[in-house]
Amino acid sequence: MGPATPIIMEVTTIASFRNHNLMQRPRTLGELLASGYKVQSVKEEMRRNLIRKLKADEPIFDGIIGYDETVIPQIQNAILSKHDMLFLGLRGQAKTRMLRQLVHLLDDAIPIIAGSEVNDNPFTPLSRYARDIVEAKGEQTPIAWLGRDERYHEKLATPDVTIADLIGEIDMIKHAEGRYMSSELTMHFGLIPRSNRGIFCMNELPDLSAKIQVGLFNVLEERDIQIRGYPVRLDLDLCLVFSANPEDYTNRGRIVTPLKDRIGSVIRTHYPLTRSAGIAITDANSWTERDAVSVLVPAFMKEILEETARLARSSPAINQQSGVSVRMSIANNENMISNAERRGLVAGESPTVPRISDLAYMAASTRGKIELNLTEDEGQEDKVIGKLIGEAVKNVFESHFEPKHFRLLIEWFEAGKSFLTGDKLPSKDYVKRLNEAPVLKKEATAYLQKAENQAIAAEAQDGFLASVVEFILEGLHVENRLNKNLRGGEIVFKR
Repeated sequence: MGPATPIIMEVTTIASFRNHNLMQRPRTLGELLASGYKVQSVKEEMRRNLIRKLKADEPIFDGIIGYDETVIPQIQNAILSKHDMLFLGLRGQAKTRMLRQLVHLLDDAIPIIAGSEVNDNPFTPLSRYARDIVEAKGEQTPIAWLGRDERYHEKLATPDVTIADLIGEIDMIKHAEGRYMSSELTMHFGLIPRSNRGIFCMNELPDLSAKIQVGLFNVLEERDIQIRGYPVRLDLDLCLVFSANPEDYTNRGRIVTPLKDRIGSVIRTHYPLTRSAGIAITDANSWTERDAVSVLVPAFMKEILEETARLARSSPAINQQSGVSVRMSIANNENMISNAERRGLVAGESPTVPRISDLAYMAASTRGKIELNLTEDEGQEDKVIGKLIGEAVKNVFESHFEPKHFRLLIEWFEAGKSFLTGDKLPSKDYVKRLNEAPVLKKEATAYLQKAENQAIAAEAQDGFLASVVEFILEGLHVENRLNKNLRGGEIVFKR
């Protein structure tokens, strides 16, 4: 079918009109004509709204941290260029989150012919259904308004995805109802034509079989679809976006070259470039507000969690092609808080403060988020995790302390002294033991007063002190200045 003859009209863009209350919007084609509404292509619409946001210095994405100088400018340029986009990056780099937020660059609502399956433009209807209604009713054609959230569709590429899912198929039920097979009214449209005048996202594009990717050529280049060889042509108005993991190019499939050539911009994403950015992402996405016990997390504990992830992303023991998702840091943070919460419940301690000993349970939230190279021996994963935590403690400890500064404390341990810690011990037990270790108490108190930027409430003093004590002792252990022995569920530090 050829494109419908457009309704010629003299119109102007009325920005305020697009935000009118739903009850004030035109309900018939005649009213829409009289309003002066101008239909723009979806990419022109996204470009216009992006320009408005840039001039007003409004953020484009909510909750996206660390991409302001790297990824977001690439996306802005692609939208200004009216490109289709491929977001290419390892797992856990916010690709899907950003793709879903592109919907905020659409107008709050657009007019369509009521009942249309492909969101027909009232001025240039595409489908046979819409053209028949306009021909029969003229200016009395009913108009519906489609909200921006209804204009974004997403599909996860899996091997069982078919052309019928994406493009469409002959609906045999409609044929059985008396329509001819050659009639356009027998067509059942797939996700792509149903996304007309909106954004269609294909996640994990390389997982789509090559023959299905070939079926996307015309959509990207010619903006049309064909169903079952029938001369059905729909001049679709779409912004097509994709996500892909570089690992998929070799492990599970490839993006066929002609398809990749037709994608306007390839946006490379990345993991947090700084420790502070990683901590901010973890804080923004972790569930930290617990209702049973208040949990307060010291800054150095957040640094250790993020440093563990950063070390994992460069460890030769871990498959770097697979990546180490920020979900690892988020899950580890939640598990660390949960262990402190559990201690608070048992010991009747609130607020409670996480300690180094709480990291012993981090393996549960790290397994499955890393893939080891070469060996899959039982327990090897936990050994790698334990080593990463130790290295992270060492790096963070050295950024806060000079190990030589603790000479007097080491001499105290050399005199045959020891100190008992453990994730089950109440904070008050640490305070009592510190009275027998004045050198350790002095160092821990001095650090606490210097390191925490905000005043610590009186009821949290013991918890923070216990946490700093473990930080110092564990730091000296990884610096090979103290020995650490496990005794049941407790830990003994000695020289």
